[in-house]
Amino acid sequence: MDEQALQDTTPIFQRIKDYLVAQIAAGTWKEGDVIPSEQALVKQFGVSRMTVNRAVRELTADQVLTRRQGSGTYVAQQKYQATLLEIKSIADEIRARGHAHRSSLHQLERVKASELMAKQFELPAGHLLFHSVIVHFENGVPIQVEDRWANPLCAPDYMEQDYAAITPNEYLMKSAPLQGASYSIEALAAPRDIAEMLAIDTKQACLVLKRQTRSNGQVASIATMWHPGHRYQFAGSFAQ
Repeated sequence: MDEQALQDTTPIFQRIKDYLVAQIAAGTWKEGDVIPSEQALVKQFGVSRMTVNRAVRELTADQVLTRRQGSGTYVAQQKYQATLLEIKSIADEIRARGHAHRSSLHQLERVKASELMAKQFELPAGHLLFHSVIVHFENGVPIQVEDRWANPLCAPDYMEQDYAAITPNEYLMKSAPLQGASYSIEALAAPRDIAEMLAIDTKQACLVLKRQTRSNGQVASIATMWHPGHRYQFAGSFAQ
């Protein structure tokens, strides 16, 4: 089915929702910006006020937009959460919030480990490693760039996975049962390539989670996960 045919089968209220989310993701409207009025959207799309109202109402329920009585509709503060006490698939985190997850694979390659990377994996220099770069989206908004290195000794089929249907985390949890993990979090300015993938300005700070996982006495993977600081937060709790 071509793009035009697909568009013809998409309900118009959904097309309006997709348009609004795309404008936010592209940075046309930022947090706190007022979006066009419902009347303006009625004219733009040539539809009824009821159809536009449904699109705006559903995005408000999803906390993408926020309405202020007598003032208008604004882009809501987007603070997506990730737990630190459990290692979960980002897809599961997003679905648990009732939101839609999708991913875009930007890179998948076999690489000979540099001395530094080999040392981190406790392997000899030149050892084969698998490398992937994936962007994860929540309700159409990019919220994470996952830059992951995987040990073929723990994840032999890493290169054969369909990462539109499964996340690297989901595959690794099956192929390399978690034995332990270490992580660090820091705030860093986004490099240009990361900023482009997250649809943010290079001056914006990112929350960067670096995590190493172990399985069967070996380092299974090392991942660096970039999150837009204004859209994301980490949370966790524990009880004795």
